[in-house]
Amino acid sequence: MRASVTVRVAGSTSNLGAGFDCVGVAVGRWLRVTARARHGAAGRPVAPVAIERSGTLRALQTEPEADLLYRGFAAACRRAGREVPAGLALAADSDIPVARGLGSSAAATVAGAAAAAALLELTLDPAALAELCSELEGHPDNVAPAVFGGATLVLGGPDGLIVTPLPFHESLALVFAVPDFTVETKRARAALPATLPHADAVRAAAKSAALVHGLAHADPRLLAAGLDDVLHVPFRRSLVPGYDEVTTAARGAGAYGATLSGSGPTIVAVVVSSDVRAVGDAMVRAWGARGIAAQAFHATRPAGGFETD
Repeated sequence: MRASVTVRVAGSTSNLGAGFDCVGVAVGRWLRVTARARHGAAGRPVAPVAIERSGTLRALQTEPEADLLYRGFAAACRRAGREVPAGLALAADSDIPVARGLGSSAAATVAGAAAAAALLELTLDPAALAELCSELEGHPDNVAPAVFGGATLVLGGPDGLIVTPLPFHESLALVFAVPDFTVETKRARAALPATLPHADAVRAAAKSAALVHGLAHADPRLLAAGLDDVLHVPFRRSLVPGYDEVTTAARGAGAYGATLSGSGPTIVAVVVSSDVRAVGDAMVRAWGARGIAAQAFHATRPAGGFETD
């Protein structure tokens, strides 16, 4: 076992409109985790696991054993038939907004599992890591970009996950407006209907194809169609006060379109790189007009996959 390891994992945006539960993009907001095994004084026991949190994780009150960092670490150990080392210490620092639709849970799960693989020198390649973390966290569209980086398409196949990179045109950028309220994933999932009319399913399939082609070629009409979702946004927009105003403001400032990042409440716009500031400012002003504080940031390129030191 190594003395310590540090893992860095990116946040992610998922769905991107019509790519519901299958399209994700790694975003350059990062979770950094250092893992080591502590040794107490002779004859004195140490806690099974201790987690030190900083950055956006500081306010979390989750018990260490229930934290996704630890759950990812323990799952990797179980997969390899190993025990979690006694006195495990995890120090985590993140600038990924929590519970805002930017993949903080997936990043934590991947970071924990990747830290276990590196610290204990487990045989766990990226494909196995993605499979394991998707089973545990439940959002492969966030897990895949966290593991592999870039823009990804992910779906279940007979032999496990199928993950493939998606082209992301060099002229495009993503602008995020992050409000100062949260939307619980469970609540967002509960808002979705159990079934949809066949005609809506046909439209959804066409829109997802438009999204993928639009991202690859920066095609304005296809991006506008692909970012106008029919599977989840119509049922979740009421959970995000100001959704209509913010997306309208983004388009008015030059965005191809805007939609929920994940299940929200963050809203993401796809723009020409030169328009990132104008679009971000417009989205923040629109929320401000509703009395809601928000912050904007942008990603001119998808981030890379996880890194281990």
